[in-house]
Formats: sequence, structure tokens, C-alpha cells
Amino acid sequence: MKVFSATLATETNTFAPMPTGLVSFRERGYFAAGEHPDAPTLFTGPLWAARLRAKDLGLTLAEGLCAFAMPSGTTTRHAHETLRARLLEDLRAAMPVDVVLLGLHGAMVADGCDDCEGDLLERVRAIVGPEVVIGAELDPHTHLSEKMVRHADLLMAFREYPHVDAVERGLELVDACVAIARGAPRPAVAVHDCDTIRALRTPFEPVRGFVDRAKAMEGRDGIVSITAIHGFPWGDSPDLGTRLIVYAKDAGTAREVATRLGTELRAICDAVRVPGPSIDAAIDEALAADAWPVVFADGADNAGGGAPSDSTFVLRRLVERNVDCAILGPLWDPGAVAIAREAGEGARLPLRIGGKIAPVSGDPFDAIVEVRGLASDLRVPGLSGSVDELGDCALVAIGGVEVLLNSRRTQGFSTEMFTAFGVDLTRRRIVVTKSSQHFHASFSKVAARILYVDAPGTLTTDLTTLPFRKARRAVIESY
Repeated sequence: MKVFSATLATETNTFAPMPTGLVSFRERGYFAAGEHPDAPTLFTGPLWAARLRAKDLGLTLAEGLCAFAMPSGTTTRHAHETLRARLLEDLRAAMPVDVVLLGLHGAMVADGCDDCEGDLLERVRAIVGPEVVIGAELDPHTHLSEKMVRHADLLMAFREYPHVDAVERGLELVDACVAIARGAPRPAVAVHDCDTIRALRTPFEPVRGFVDRAKAMEGRDGIVSITAIHGFPWGDSPDLGTRLIVYAKDAGTAREVATRLGTELRAICDAVRVPGPSIDAAIDEALAADAWPVVFADGADNAGGGAPSDSTFVLRRLVERNVDCAILGPLWDPGAVAIAREAGEGARLPLRIGGKIAPVSGDPFDAIVEVRGLASDLRVPGLSGSVDELGDCALVAIGGVEVLLNSRRTQGFSTEMFTAFGVDLTRRRIVVTKSSQHFHASFSKVAARILYVDAPGTLTTDLTTLPFRKARRAVIESY
């Protein structure tokens, strides 16, 4: 049995100031056909899973282009059409195949194409025909479109947020698609629209219990797969919203389960609609806490959602309030990193930090800093066995506040971005990471408390302030 696998993925914040071009893909993850490394990455779960299953399932593998970019603004027409063409060329060269496995995001928007995943799946189906099995692994922050559902036999998103299960979910997708190709019935699909949108943090109840119950139902009573699609709030798409997608052996079961669990999911979305504290309220709470560290999630400036990751709002208030024993990062500022590296470890110098990309980042912050550490090409654990690259970095101190400056834009996945500089986080009162939720897998191991701070930035929680033109207004206002 011949299996073709490939990846084309990014999460598009249509309100972010920086476009996503070919350079963005080449900087983050670009592997031509047959060149994927011997290690998993977040959006190549199906390819990696196929490698793991190849011997046991008797699979012949054909691997095409794998390209993924750090979330940012709208993907350029040139990047989208160039990468799409290369992936489809690789598929044509691999034909005939029995199964196509794609690593997608689900919220990629390009100039001239609102539904990049649906467009790609439609083109893949046109090449392989109706009999070949097409499966795709998605990020749950997906704009689930009718075209995506129509042209794929199976769509499975990561269950967990943070996304620690990319390989596990990829294995499930491979097993199910191979079973269909070997004669198992093609499952029926049903989608329930929750008519809202919510990012669902899976470590916490009631979301945790819902995810576990849905997973336990798979493989029983004819149910093949159940996936909660959270949706991505900062992408202007007609398909914006939280949905539940169910695959089952018959259409009646799929519809019944989708309606029942989808109704429950909507109630959960409403229950977890709780705003976080403001910056000053979070600082007050942390200073009053009797256990350290208190971790702040600055999700509004999360590079993983398309933000520049150079905002100064939280940093400014920590310094203005003379907070001691605090550390913040990663703050993306290649220029400041270069200056700090030139000055050298131990140097004291004036430095302008952050606020360089757009007004949503706030004003640059000027201060006399002490360079406390330097690192070249810093790499730390990411998600699902992947590696996160921060590039050249500098740890600088402004009084009692330390700032990790990085040259390669990324979010704060791992505590190791700080401990690589010898920082003992248990001796810090406040630890700020520019991340919405992916930090949780690592930072929860050391945090005495976690606060999701409602700060200004690209990923504002007040969606009504953003210039949506295509998304449903009722969904926007429900966030």
C-alpha cells in the first residue's frame, strides 16, 4: 500500500501587521520532498506517524513538500500559490497512491484565498480521484469549511491545547485511513455548529472531562472519531467558529452524536467565558501571593497567534511599579539582541526595547540595562517532541526585571528558555511568558499560580474592536 504525505500549514491572523511570505516558511520549516528530518515537528504529524507505522502496516512511503510558518499576517499570494504548486507536483510524481495524508493547520488565509485548506483538499481530490483515501490532521484552531469536509475522508485535529498530542493523533489518522483503504467502510460525517467561538484550554475542567469522554467514545458504537474544533478568533473568515465534527459508520449515529455533544460543547464554551485580570490587577495578585512564581500568560502578544511578540505593555508596568524578582520573555527584538551581544556580558548600556513593529505593540521602552547572559542559536523543547528555535538571545536586566530578548520570533513554550541562562524560576516572584496556552505543558510544572492576563495587543480579547468583514457578527460578539 502506497501512502503519500505532505504538509502546508500556517495560522493566519488577518489583523496582524506582518505578511507571511516564502521567507517565513523557509525560516520556520521548509523541507523539500524526501528531505524531512528524522524527528517530529508539530505540523508533520501524519508524515512522522506514517514512518512509525510503515513496517507494521506494510506501507510504501512517498513524502512530499513539508512547509510551515510561524503564525503571522495574511499569506502572500506568491507564497501560497508557489507552495501549493510544489506540493501538488510532488503528489503527481508519486501517483498512483492509495492514501494521502496531509498536515494542515486549518486557519491559513492567503491573498485571494480565504480557505487555503479547502482549496488544497479540492485540488488533491481532483488529482487522486474518488477512491483514494484522503486524511488530514488539523490544529483545533481551524476555520472548518464545508469544502474541507467534503473533499477529505477524515479530518482529525489535535485534542489537546497545548498541542502535546500531534504524533498520537497522527497515528490515529494513519491507522484509520489505512483501514479504509483496505476495505473498512468510509465513515459518514456530521458537523455541529456551536454558533460561538472559544479557545478551550484542555487541562482545565469542564473542558478536560469533555475531551476525555469524547475520546472514550471513539471505537465504540460505530464512532470512528470525535473532534472539537475551537476555531481561531483572529482570522476574518466566513467559517469562523467553534464546531464539533463526528465520523461514524452510519449517518444517523454521526448526526445524533454531533448534535448531542455539540450542544454540550456550546454550554461549556459559555461556562468558560471568563476574562482574565488586567496587567495591574495581575501584578497586585502576584505581589500578594504567598507562593512563587506566579506565571503571567501574555496571550495578546503571542507569536503563536500572529502577534509580533515585541509589545512593551507588561514590561513597562513591571518596571514602573518597581517590581523585583520578575522575568519576562521572549520579547522579539533582533536589533536589541545584536546591540547587547556587541556590548558583551556584564555590560551596562542604554537600550531601546520592543515596540518596533506596529502601534499594537505599544511604544518602545528605553532603559539602562545590564547584560546578564548571551546565547547563540538557542533551542528549547517545543510541543509533541519538536524543537523550538529562539535564535540568538540576550538576557538583560532593568532593575529587578529581567527580559529575554530573542532574534527569531516565537512564543514562550518552555521554561528552558530562561533556565538556559541559569535562572532559577522558583526564586522569581513573577514569570511572564508571551504565550496563550502552549506554555502550560512546561510552566505548570514550576508555577505556584497561573494568570491569563488581559493585556493590550494583536490578540485582543475584545473582538468587536477588530475590523471583521466576513465572519458572522453573532460569533464575534459571543467571544
